[in-house]
Amino acid sequence: MATLQPFHGLVPTPEKAAMVSAVPYDVVNSEEAAVLAEGNPLSFLHVSRPEIDLEPGIDLHDDKVYAQAKAAFDRIIAEAPLALDAGEHLYIYRLIMNGRSQTGVIGAASAAEYNAGIIKKHEKTRKDKEDDRTRHVMTLRSHTGPAFFTYRAVAEINALIGTETAKAPTFDFTAPDGIQHTVWRMDEAKSAELSALFADKVPVFYIADGHHRSAAAARTAAECAPNNPNHTGKEDYNYFLTVAFPDSELAIMPYNRAVKTLNGLDEAGFIAALEKEFTISDAADGVVAKPGEFKFYMNGSWRLAVPKFDISKFDEIGRLDASWLQDRVLAPILGIDDPRTSTGIDFIGGIRGTAELEKLVNTGSHAVTISLHAVTLDQLMAIADAGKIMPPKSTWFEPKLRDGLVSHNF
Repeated sequence: MATLQPFHGLVPTPEKAAMVSAVPYDVVNSEEAAVLAEGNPLSFLHVSRPEIDLEPGIDLHDDKVYAQAKAAFDRIIAEAPLALDAGEHLYIYRLIMNGRSQTGVIGAASAAEYNAGIIKKHEKTRKDKEDDRTRHVMTLRSHTGPAFFTYRAVAEINALIGTETAKAPTFDFTAPDGIQHTVWRMDEAKSAELSALFADKVPVFYIADGHHRSAAAARTAAECAPNNPNHTGKEDYNYFLTVAFPDSELAIMPYNRAVKTLNGLDEAGFIAALEKEFTISDAADGVVAKPGEFKFYMNGSWRLAVPKFDISKFDEIGRLDASWLQDRVLAPILGIDDPRTSTGIDFIGGIRGTAELEKLVNTGSHAVTISLHAVTLDQLMAIADAGKIMPPKSTWFEPKLRDGLVSHNF
């Protein structure tokens, strides 16, 4: 069964929580992070994107970058300040975006359970990104960015969370992007009760977002254990920061594609190539109504593409829109053989809307953009249960969890 353990959280004072909290490191580049953190020395982007305080163009894996992260972390602990809770707690975390709320539990997940497959994944990780996150965590001796888990909803857990959220919150603020963040610190007795419910009622967690954070946490535990002659497996380094949400409260957004060139084709040639396997028709907009089809935008117009082949005959992976799009369009027609490494394709999170896809073509940076339907949580869980891996950039979750509200030291 799955572990969600109470821990000594490192938290800001309530009046500084909004200033300290920041978007995750992997949803902004260095330039965007610098703009967001400008004028706010308490922003956690100084920790998660420490290059913003170093010379422009520095190698992101330079020793100075990790040293700067540690210096910023220590400074914010002192100046905010951040304080380590005396007791071991779980924390309830609610996010509200555009009127839709999702409520999860901040706790410590088990690196051993990640290795054992009790924490299920659906994406491959890249070693260079694992290396970076592992070094960042080891330098800080803290997990400051939570992994994002989901699980099949349990009525008893929902009920206990409901009683906690009826109380006054520890933090409650609306971030500059309009998303409301509310955190409740549970007392130790209720934390233990909720942790026991997870251990009894939740057989597995699914990684929704945070595959590299989870992999880095497992590597962190593996690095720390040999250096402790009294290692028991219960030390804090064996656990890592996560927020676990019931599947009933989550929504996946599309993860769209933007391709820079038509691989030597003109518009007519591209459409002719598509028509060998798809029925093409004009479309009023870029919103895809159902899975099993896609829309594409070029030269000022949207078109709908409906497969002539039978998707239902494919396996769990092959039925994903991103899979047959890659196999039938991106690789053979547009020359995107490996979307993980190709410089000819960009991936656009659904939060940006179809207007962003139009903009990329209208400004000339891309030749065609492709709008997809979102993957469902049932599909994600079925693929993870089968031990299979989704195509890259298949899911986009919103809203994003913020760093800095609760950190897990070890």
